[in-house]
Formats: sequence, structure tokens, C-alpha cells
Amino acid sequence: MKSFQFFVIAILFVITSCTIDKTDYEAELESEVPEFYEFKEATSFTSGSYKISIEALNGIFYKGYNELHLKVVNTQTNQVVTPSNVTFLPILSNTDGSKTSCPHEYNLGYDAVNKYNVGYSVFTTESSTATTWKLYVNFTADNQIYKVEKDITVEKQSNKNLNMTSFTGKDNEQYVIALIAPQKPKVAENALVAGIYKYNKPTIPAGVFPDPTQFSYSKVSGYTLKLDPRMPEPSMGNHSSPNNKDLVQQNDGLYQGIVNYTMTGNWTLNFILQNQNGLIVKGTLVSTDFTPGVEGVKSELFIDTLF
Repeated sequence: MKSFQFFVIAILFVITSCTIDKTDYEAELESEVPEFYEFKEATSFTSGSYKISIEALNGIFYKGYNELHLKVVNTQTNQVVTPSNVTFLPILSNTDGSKTSCPHEYNLGYDAVNKYNVGYSVFTTESSTATTWKLYVNFTADNQIYKVEKDITVEKQSNKNLNMTSFTGKDNEQYVIALIAPQKPKVAENALVAGIYKYNKPTIPAGVFPDPTQFSYSKVSGYTLKLDPRMPEPSMGNHSSPNNKDLVQQNDGLYQGIVNYTMTGNWTLNFILQNQNGLIVKGTLVSTDFTPGVEGVKSELFIDTLF
């Protein structure tokens, strides 16, 4: 009889725990997932007779992946010009005087149809009193070289589906993984797109600041990002979903796979990053056990999402 009573109490404890967790989880879902598709001017500056405008989604630089459009306009004629040798370098300064960068497109390409240069920057932290960002942009127009710099503000990314993570791999290299799509997932199989970047350790002494050779990143080539999505909330029991596909590199250098969200809520994308030789760079397997009432254990490499 005592054993039966203990069993009933244990069941009630699990149900109560799940109810509390479920309530908190539902409260978190009350926040609407933002979705932005319009590029607006995030910052601008002038040099000589030229205005340089940099556009980003929603007109804001966010922590994480940012596609960027750079336009150059002759302020005397109000005409868009086609600059050459356009370079873009973001620099993060810390209160201790150290300076670092983040994954970025240094040599910007040109979109002839829309008449702007295009690139990206994966800002790794928000601006604060301890960390400040500055952009260094160079370009050539009318056979003259222009060098400009501008302080910018990087905001917190409020959309968890665009989260990022940075880490040191088992190969002692510094990596960044940034989610790019989908902005607003559906309860379905979703194309999951991510950028995977590695810091290129300098091989030569630094030149005149800001020397781009000291702040270089590249997209990693030929890796595989193995995916195991789970709902880690105690009330969800750490369950996963079928038909997910690992992320592999596409022709544009980004990595794409499939994540199957079977319901809305908190999901953890558990990853294992393997290099082109199949060696694990970072990440661990997670348990496949159903664990109601217990928070799911995550891989050592993961990104949380919410929709």
C-alpha cells in the first residue's frame, strides 16, 4: 500500500512539474516572432562629393547574420555611381583596448541590376559600453581612392530563429555558426540555412591599422553540420521529429538542410560539426530517451530557437 501511495505521489509530482513548465513555456510564446523583408538605410557617411549608404533588413544592424547593400551616390549630381575596389571591414573594440572582427565579406561584389554592392557581416555581439563597433570602408571612384570610417550600433537579435554561436573547435580554430533562414518557421519541414565561418589566423605581422590580414574570416568548405532538433522543455520530454536532414554546403557557400518542426515552441538545434575528413570539430550526441518532467540534455554545440 505504501509503495502504491509513493507511486501516486511521484506521478502527481511529474504532472505538476510539467504543468508549471508548460505554463512558463506558453507565456514565452506570447511574444510574436518578428519578420523583416525590407532593406532600409542603417547608416550613412560622406567622403568628398560622395555619400555612402549601407542598408540592412529593417534598417538595423543585428547580432548575427546581416546581408548588407552598399550604395554610393554623387551628392553633386544625385546620381548613383559604380565604385570599384569596394572593401568592408567591421572592427570591435573592447574597453581593454583589444580589437577583433567578425565573419564578413571584405571585397564586396556588385549587383548591376539594383546598382549596389552586396556583402554580409555576422556581428558576434551587441554594442554596449564595453564593446563598440566601427566600419572601415574603402572604394575607388573617378580614379580616386576614398577611405571612410563610421561608428555603428549593433542591436540584440530578438528573433531566436536567427541566433548564432561562436566557439573554439577541437582543432583549436575559432568558428562561428549563424542561422540565416527561416526567419519564421512553420509547423512543417523547413529549409534550414546557416553560415559556418572560421577565423583565418594571421601568418604575417600586422601592418598599418586596420590591416585586413589580421581580421580575416572565411566560409568553411566541405564540412557537414549534423542536426538533431529537440524540444528540451521538461513538459516536452526532449522529443525530436522525423525527416530532418543534416546541413551540407551549397554553391553559394552557405549550408542547408531540413528541420522538421512538428509543433510551435522552444526547440534546440543540437549540432555535431564534422570537417571534410569526417572528424568531429565540435558537438556531442544527445540522448534519444523520452524524459517527461526533466529538461533535455543538449549537445556541447547547439543553438536555441523559438517560434
